[in-house]
Amino acid sequence: VQLVESGGGLVQPGGSLRLSCAASGFTVSSYVMSWYRQAPGKEREPVAAITSVGDRAEYADSVKGRFTISRDNAKNTVYLQMNSLKPEDTAVYYCHADLIVEYWGQGTQVTVSS
Repeated sequence: VQLVESGGGLVQPGGSLRLSCAASGFTVSSYVMSWYRQAPGKEREPVAAITSVGDRAEYADSVKGRFTISRDNAKNTVYLQMNSLKPEDTAVYYCHADLIVEYWGQGTQVTVSS
């Protein structure tokens, strides 16, 4: 099992980024897939999740209305579209898969700054 994130970078406040999480070794459509983030000096926190049945999405209050999680089953990839980014969104973002055993990607840095 492997999760590889990409798409992070430096963006100005109000800007957008799309993170990708390419999975291998399992099928993303069969499991709950999530994005977490960890800011410097803070604990890792959940950002968004998408269920395996019905593609129901859940979001942290801090990102509701700004972030969208989605899944492309043909590409076996999960995305996080982030709009209206704020400086407080600055963090390392991690892809997470709960296959009973938990798997994490290596993380991708998102920096929101002018």
